[in-house]
Amino acid sequence: MPPPLLLGWGWGCLLLAHCGSGSGVSAPPTLNISLDQEPEERWKPLSLHFDPAYLKNASDQVIDSTVPKWVHQAVKPVVLALEKYMPQPYAGEIRGLAQLIGGSLSDAIILNFAYEVSAFCTSIVTQDKQGNIYHGRNLDYPHPVLRNLTINVNFLKNGKVVYQGTSFAGYIGLWTGQSPNKFTISGDQRGSEHWWNWWKNWVSAFLFRRSPVSWLVRETLENAEDFLDAVLRLSKVPIITGVYYIVGGVRAGEGVVITRDRTGPADIWPLEPVNGGWYRVETNYDHWKPSPEQDKRRKVANEALNATGQEHINIDTLYQVLSLYPVCNGVTVYTTTMSAAAPEKFTSVIRSQGCLP
Repeated sequence: MPPPLLLGWGWGCLLLAHCGSGSGVSAPPTLNISLDQEPEERWKPLSLHFDPAYLKNASDQVIDSTVPKWVHQAVKPVVLALEKYMPQPYAGEIRGLAQLIGGSLSDAIILNFAYEVSAFCTSIVTQDKQGNIYHGRNLDYPHPVLRNLTINVNFLKNGKVVYQGTSFAGYIGLWTGQSPNKFTISGDQRGSEHWWNWWKNWVSAFLFRRSPVSWLVRETLENAEDFLDAVLRLSKVPIITGVYYIVGGVRAGEGVVITRDRTGPADIWPLEPVNGGWYRVETNYDHWKPSPEQDKRRKVANEALNATGQEHINIDTLYQVLSLYPVCNGVTVYTTTMSAAAPEKFTSVIRSQGCLP
């Protein structure tokens, strides 16, 4: 049950019955990816859950809807030339995916970078009165086929989960992930770049050794020792374009929104529970600037969190906030809630038809 404060404030119907949250939710399939295997072999478990022909068709849909066809054809020679600049293990993983799905290598590369374009999202990191950290996110993407491609992935070494996340079949990056008992990460696109600038950024990324934003999430989840180490890596490593990295830890105060430029941090916005800052909401705009008038996600999330109160925040009430329209909206693909100190609580659900007002 939601706290009485919510009922009195007027969010009660929404939070009790998910009024306005539209159709139901479902759990994505879970893949175990062994990092002990050669990169070209790692993603073969996809074939246990997806028909390769379907994956190829769905991948073509994503590419065609994201990348203009003439650009797709024009960049193919560039893509193949850049393949030699791609770092391992990602080059090998993408090559293996191309073989698995039956498409060309250039298509597999383009697909993986198409996913870097339009990740419009809402991320929230919170701290309760006992110092527990909770982290939630909605991932919004304007292509309904992604609901059929959403997967949970456990990345294993020596049979043990090193990190886990939620992603899309055919995509090697992560926008959402957890390093158990260490930290959680979500990424939100910063602003909206025109696709023609993005392709220039993509080419320069390899030539200047800048990382795609979702690859840095994976690298951090795999290699960072703790929350502070994760924040430093996500703040300093050069990346392909601007992004917001939201990070939650395992101790009181370990929560932050990192606003990134390509070469470094533009802003660090930590939790400050002593001063009333027990939560941070990040959508796709710099937090010190107003959101566009037509985008109410930040406003609604802030109001709902204030109504919930720090004494009532937990995994369940955080999910309820993420279920409110327009925090969850017509292009929301999935919702994830997680807490690194309680890794078993990592949960992602597919929003089968998004959320409706």
